[in-house]
Amino acid sequence: MTQTHSPKPALHETLDLIKTVAIALVAATAVQTVLFQPFTIPSSSMEPGLVTGDYIVVSKYAYGWSRASLPFNPPLPDGRLFGRDPQRGDVVVFRRPSAPNEVWIKRLIGLPGDTVQVTGGTVFVNGQPMRQTPLGLTQDHDAPDRTVALVRETTGQKKHLTYDGGHGQPGDDTGPYVVPDGHYFMVGDNRDNSLDSRWPADVGVGLLPEEDILGRAEIVAASWEPGASLFKPWTWVRLQTDRFFKRVT
Repeated sequence: MTQTHSPKPALHETLDLIKTVAIALVAATAVQTVLFQPFTIPSSSMEPGLVTGDYIVVSKYAYGWSRASLPFNPPLPDGRLFGRDPQRGDVVVFRRPSAPNEVWIKRLIGLPGDTVQVTGGTVFVNGQPMRQTPLGLTQDHDAPDRTVALVRETTGQKKHLTYDGGHGQPGDDTGPYVVPDGHYFMVGDNRDNSLDSRWPADVGVGLLPEEDILGRAEIVAASWEPGASLFKPWTWVRLQTDRFFKRVT
């Protein structure tokens, strides 16, 4: 006679399921805390390189880890574990100093000790203008009724595209900013639609403390058109497939 085994009691099966889910959650949290974390671009401030709806992957280990790297930004001492300095031109994800629950993204253009000033829409670092090459007029990706100048800009060793909405925009002319030790000067690539280090921390970013940095943007993994939402399944097909697996420069 063949012996049959009785099924596991329902309680044991439930406990096994809970344990499996818990292990998966711990592993996912560890990966997002230590290695990579996904973020969604919520605004147009980094156009045209990053647009609303882009789903990006951020390297958490690129600059080492600080309290900002951890969920909920716990009240730990300042400083970074295995810290490495960001480079001029990096696209950096960080916690907004005046509102740490908000995660922002900008391009780093000013290092500690630099003097940064914007004159006529051109950024000067230590008295030298950032090199710009006009590429003609185009339509704003997120606001097609807006015509902007497309400009290739060189920041450090990196070349990237920016939008210029014309002369006389807010933030086109500033006084000089001297970047103190342990801080960075951040700007958006969509220069006329970005609240960044040109504005004080209660309005924009202010000068960014290094301990507020989360990581470096690496790649656009996927992208959805504006208006698509996880909670609106009928919008999931509204993909921007030409942006999939696009490296952030």
